[in-house]
Amino acid sequence: MCCVASAASAECRDDWICVDEVKTGSDVELRARNLGDFPITYTLSVRTRNFSVAGPDVVTSTLGPGESERVMLLDHHEGGNKGYYRYRYDWTVGRIDADHDDDHLYALPYASDHSYRVLQGYGSNFSHKGIEEFAIDFDMREGTAVHAARSGVVARVEESNDRGCWSDGCGKYANFIVILHTDGTTGEYYHLKKAGALVEVGDSVARGQRIGLSGNTGHTTMPHLHFAVYRAVEWGRTQSIAVRFQSADGIIERPRRGGRYQAQ
Repeated sequence: MCCVASAASAECRDDWICVDEVKTGSDVELRARNLGDFPITYTLSVRTRNFSVAGPDVVTSTLGPGESERVMLLDHHEGGNKGYYRYRYDWTVGRIDADHDDDHLYALPYASDHSYRVLQGYGSNFSHKGIEEFAIDFDMREGTAVHAARSGVVARVEESNDRGCWSDGCGKYANFIVILHTDGTTGEYYHLKKAGALVEVGDSVARGQRIGLSGNTGHTTMPHLHFAVYRAVEWGRTQSIAVRFQSADGIIERPRRGGRYQAQ
């Protein structure tokens, strides 16, 4: 997004966030506005010519539902030269300051008395590295019932896709459900089948509730369920968090590749 300081505008994205430009004389205030009912974390950066930035030129912050705030003030230099600025931003659901209770026990994300083989556990070398270090892939044939690992409110649902592939860009074809937890983290369930969501945005869900059907959509090589708990970080990304699960056989501290765990 680029703008000349003489034109007022607002840049909105995905019905979730707007960046408003409020002009006072030749100065420009950039403001972020949360359009939705859930907390979001955004990052915004700016590059300028003939403007000074009051404060940092990259800002990451969390906005509560319906909140807005000043991100930065651009002070136009005197001398008659035209001011120019360019900004970019991205966002995700959840709080950057989410305080996860590491003693909390999660349910396995499938029906009681069932077990599924773990294709990738914590730190698996294939693709669970970096921000995905604490994600888990469960081997599930398409149409298997997916259950909520923790209670919360449904913040996002995508179920319109019917394609799975492994090349660059395939991630945009994933179907998923994102559940916001009370501590500001999110539980995310990926690769669901087309029309495989059994809940809607705004629904409150209970731990163990049936919420969707597994599939093979998005960046994937085979049908499976990708599950992780995340904390929002910068530039619309999320960092996975190590969580513990309650199984029929006890507490699982670190799900391992090849393991099978029976849900309680």
